[in-house]
Amino acid sequence: MTPMVPMASGPRLRLFACFRRLATPQVGPLQLHTGASCAAKNHYDVLVLGGGSGGITMASRMKRKVGAENVAIVEPSERHFYQPIWTLVGAGAKPLSSSGRPTASVIPAGVEWIKAKVCELNPDKNCIHTDSGKEISYKYLILALGIQLNYEKIKGLPEGFAHPKIGSNYSVKTVEKTTGKRPKANIMFNTSLGAIFGVKKYADALLEIIRERDLTINYKQNLIEVRADKQEAVFENLDKPGETQVISYEMLHVTPPMGPPDVIKTSPVADAAGWVDVDRETLQHTRYPNVFGIGDCTNLPTSKTAAAVAAQSGILDRTISLVMKNQTPVKKYDGYTSCPLVTGYNRVILAEFDYNAQPLETFPFDQSKERLSMYLMKADLMPFLYWNMMLRGYWGGPAFLRKLFHLGMS
Repeated sequence: MTPMVPMASGPRLRLFACFRRLATPQVGPLQLHTGASCAAKNHYDVLVLGGGSGGITMASRMKRKVGAENVAIVEPSERHFYQPIWTLVGAGAKPLSSSGRPTASVIPAGVEWIKAKVCELNPDKNCIHTDSGKEISYKYLILALGIQLNYEKIKGLPEGFAHPKIGSNYSVKTVEKTTGKRPKANIMFNTSLGAIFGVKKYADALLEIIRERDLTINYKQNLIEVRADKQEAVFENLDKPGETQVISYEMLHVTPPMGPPDVIKTSPVADAAGWVDVDRETLQHTRYPNVFGIGDCTNLPTSKTAAAVAAQSGILDRTISLVMKNQTPVKKYDGYTSCPLVTGYNRVILAEFDYNAQPLETFPFDQSKERLSMYLMKADLMPFLYWNMMLRGYWGGPAFLRKLFHLGMS
């Protein structure tokens, strides 16, 4: 058993206990903002596409630069979700209700919410079109449209989710279907990748856990079909294309194929693979200097996580500030991202790394070890920071956590 680490005792325990209390969602009155029901303008200094973590965060930051009345967010969804907590929702450790809030409550006060879906980008004319037929022009455009889940690329899905024994932590509609199954499970993990994790330090730690818990892992196995009525999953061996294997299951968790949103793939802002083509250090578009990207929709070669968005937001804020002054961006994003790897109901390995898949850790201890303190951070501290600081444009990544840690030690 992993020993209790010093961080879970003394003043640091009190610090985390404090944040546990603070992290209980408290949804207050809705933010005052101009809704889609009002007569929206046709032009904005800053137009943000997407009301997820990157979009809301950047709208908050841009509001302080150009004024709320000069910023608009285009987003069709009425609810905003903190998706990193869905791993714990799927495990039964958190209620689904804790992950979502009304979109109206997180849009910065005074910022226009255009409740519509983007259907066309025209960066050559500095405008976009929505599914309501509206054309909106801009001076600066921030693309934060997230990632697209392509369940339909697996034969038998998404209709197979109508069966009770198929779930996925990647969708709000199916995340609760994976709850409470572990004590009765003989777990097999099939992955299309060639390794359990892309950073060797954390991969080695995970492989040790896999050995200790007698889990089965199969590499280069790609899910191509689900036969829900028979409770069978069909996998293709990527090392031997065309060779398939049928595996019977009692419960199936599906990680869907993912890709860039369709509206980006068919637009001039996309690279050859369909992602927003941005400079990896400044997040400015490589061809359109008044267009910027953040988060999952970009071609930044790093893991797509909320922690990465937090770090990118601080860099992008500085980039846009300088571009607005006709100056050259100088602050550089190093690819920082974080993947809290939940290994139990009270243990997490906190993987943090850069573009080169090298550890870039926040805390002065070995983060490849399972720790209760990192579980508390994942389960309680990070949601608090997300709702109360990041979405309000006041958190730009791990530097704040380092300060918090040292405060707890004092």
